[in-house]
Amino acid sequence: MAGQKTEISVVIPVYKAEACLYELYRRLVGVLATITADFEIVLVEDCGGDNSWPIICDLAQADARVKGIQFSRNFGQHYGITAGIDFCVGNWVVVMDCDLQDQPEEIPRLYAKAQEGYDVVLARRGSREDSFFRRLTSRIFYRLLNYFAEINYDSEVGNFRIISRQVVLNLRDMRERLRFFGGLVDWMGFPTASINVQHAERLAGKSSYTFVKLWNLASDAIIAHSDKPLRISIRFGFAMAGISFLFGAYILIRSLLHGTPVLGWPSLMVSLYFLGGVIILILGIIGLYLGKTFDEAKRRPLYVVHKKTFASNLSQPD
Repeated sequence: MAGQKTEISVVIPVYKAEACLYELYRRLVGVLATITADFEIVLVEDCGGDNSWPIICDLAQADARVKGIQFSRNFGQHYGITAGIDFCVGNWVVVMDCDLQDQPEEIPRLYAKAQEGYDVVLARRGSREDSFFRRLTSRIFYRLLNYFAEINYDSEVGNFRIISRQVVLNLRDMRERLRFFGGLVDWMGFPTASINVQHAERLAGKSSYTFVKLWNLASDAIIAHSDKPLRISIRFGFAMAGISFLFGAYILIRSLLHGTPVLGWPSLMVSLYFLGGVIILILGIIGLYLGKTFDEAKRRPLYVVHKKTFASNLSQPD
């Protein structure tokens, strides 16, 4: 927040990354030094329950260019990115993951592309070094997101990118609780470019994103960016009403013209249960939007910082 600006800040949310952090730091320092001596590395530890925070403290005590932030509990990756954005001071900010699948060696290319006049440069992964299940769930996530949120988000782009100070300042003004970093940046509409990068294998561990977590992230992003689910439920209601009216007219005409008795107790019960389920589903969608509105109305902070370590001085928040 306050303090002398640097040329490049690297913001990294950290979760269960004790096996990666020393190697991540070593490669980042080597790469960033080829661009500028004026850089910082902001590591936001999201209470993964391992030794990541002591390692971050060691790095910060040995190198004043490392900032460490630890949450009071697990808030999630996109809240970690938000905290890093809030605390960084760079003219340019690189956001990347901690597992070294986003390779630090690509940062000079992102920075060089940004100097051509772009406020956002995305790292586009031509091929992903992930399991088949991980690629499948990610593909489902982005298709659901693009359809329901009515955006055109590239499924080959993750969080890895570089953004200008102007983008950072505008991101800080966006304090909604439904956080989807890529969607927020895309919504602002700043001049954007992309470059193809090599996606590496994970150095250690496995992805913390399960299908359920991706589904929850998708639903949050959809609700944050669009009311399309509500509009779909309205259209579905009209369609069901139209079908019911036409079917009722058919039964009435057939009974009057041919004297056909009106039968079908089982079909009537099935129809009632079906419509009841549809009504409950639509009410659930409405309730979900109302619940998220209630969360926004409470105005709680997006995250709570437990510890910080800046400039070799380990400190507790006031």
